[in-house]
This record gives sequence, C-alpha cells and structure tokens, in this order.
Amino acid sequence: MNNIDIVDMDILRDEALAAEVAILDERYDLECFIYDMHKVAYGVKGRHYDFKSMSMDDLRKEADRIGAAVKVAEAESHHDAEVAIADFEATVGEFIEAGAGDRETALRWMTMEETFYVKQDVESWVYGHGFLFTSHGKAVVEELMNIVTFEEFDDE
Repeated sequence: MNNIDIVDMDILRDEALAAEVAILDERYDLECFIYDMHKVAYGVKGRHYDFKSMSMDDLRKEADRIGAAVKVAEAESHHDAEVAIADFEATVGEFIEAGAGDRETALRWMTMEETFYVKQDVESWVYGHGFLFTSHGKAVVEELMNIVTFEEFDDE
C-alpha cells in the first residue's frame, strides 16, 4: 500500500463523510428520477426544476408524486395499446369480409399502398397503428416481414 491508499482508506472510514456521500447519492438519484420520469408521466423532460433550491424532503415528495403519475401514464398507455390492437384486428376482419378471405391477404391489402425498404419501415407502419411496443405489435411485424414486398433503395 502507498500513502494515497492509506489516506483513501482513512477517508472511507470516516462515518460522517460516508453519510454525506450517501445523501449526495440519494439526491443525485432523486434528481435523475424526477427529471427522466417526468417525460414518461407528462411527455416532456422536467427541465423546469430548480433542484438546487429543493430540500431532500422536497425531492422525495416530488419523486413520489412523479412515480404516481408514471403509474397512471403507464396504465393509460397500456389501455391505449389494447384499444389500438382491437381496432387493428377489427380492420383486418373488415378486409377479410370485404373479400381478402384470410389474414395474410388482408394484411397484404392493408399495406399495398406503402413502400417498404427495410424492417424499420414495417415497424413504423405498425407504430402508426399504435401498438408496436407490445407483444402483439412484435408478432404483426414478424407476420408482415413475410408478406410485404421490399423495394430496393435508390439514392439517386
């Protein structure tokens, strides 16, 4: 061990400093949580916060409030995805009844006006229907990968 290692060990043994570091870590974690989760809850990051002026108690209360808002937003998002899936599947059914005859043909008809170059274009199409980030969305993307015709990209 050199002198730096000995000094570092002495500093780490200082309980007061360890407590201060723990508070700073908690403060940093709370600030990050509030800032980032504000976007999940409300659609925009929490850039308006003046974290320096907030006490630890203020930060904890705000984090609790934001956490509750995130739960509400996630429940709404889940509900919206369920509605989007039901609407999409109803549309597929309408195409089948209108003459497509089966799901594969219905999906082909639904996508025939689109131009697809890569998988991301298929994902974008499903995203536009509101349920890409669900297991059903992933399954529809995989179905479409075997149905749609991919065009060559011409950059001229």
